[in-house]
Amino acid sequence: MPKKQYTPLEPSTMFSENTPDFIPDAATAPEVFISLPEVGDAELTAACRARVCPSCPEKKEAGDARLRDLADVDNIRKRLAREKEEYARYASESVLADVLPSLDTLDLALSHAPREEGSKNFVIGVDMTRKMLLEALARHGLAEVGALGEPFDPAMHEAISHEEHPDYPPDTVCGLMSKGYRLKDRLLRPAKVAVCKGK
Repeated sequence: MPKKQYTPLEPSTMFSENTPDFIPDAATAPEVFISLPEVGDAELTAACRARVCPSCPEKKEAGDARLRDLADVDNIRKRLAREKEEYARYASESVLADVLPSLDTLDLALSHAPREEGSKNFVIGVDMTRKMLLEALARHGLAEVGALGEPFDPAMHEAISHEEHPDYPPDTVCGLMSKGYRLKDRLLRPAKVAVCKGK
């Protein structure tokens, strides 16, 4: 069978005004011809980080960021644990602070108690009530602060006056106006004291 001969077309006649474009517009084109959406830098970076490429700087940066995030989470967890422990340790602080005026009243009653024989049992009863209350509060961490003869400590004592006293050396507590109290290692109220001054 003889081969069919083809006559080449002139370039000017290959395309005419009626020839449609090679790719139709998006409204009339089939789905396969619609262009894909552009991929942004963030998507490319995420795709690069997902690749297993030890020499890839993006992977190293992502690993470093992950370690920093893990360290931050661990620090937050430790801080919350410390705050929870401190809250539990000092949860009774406000309640104990409200009880201190009652202790002051018992101290005042004992210091002005009558010395008559008929009042002896009453004074003993008040003193026992005070001791029982202090023992109960001590189980929750409350302790008295301030005693005669101890060195003056501005962290624990509030100096009300300076006095000369032959029985105490200078810079020691020679008078106790009101006792102080602390809850574990936190001071609730300083002791109000008189400090012995040197000659």
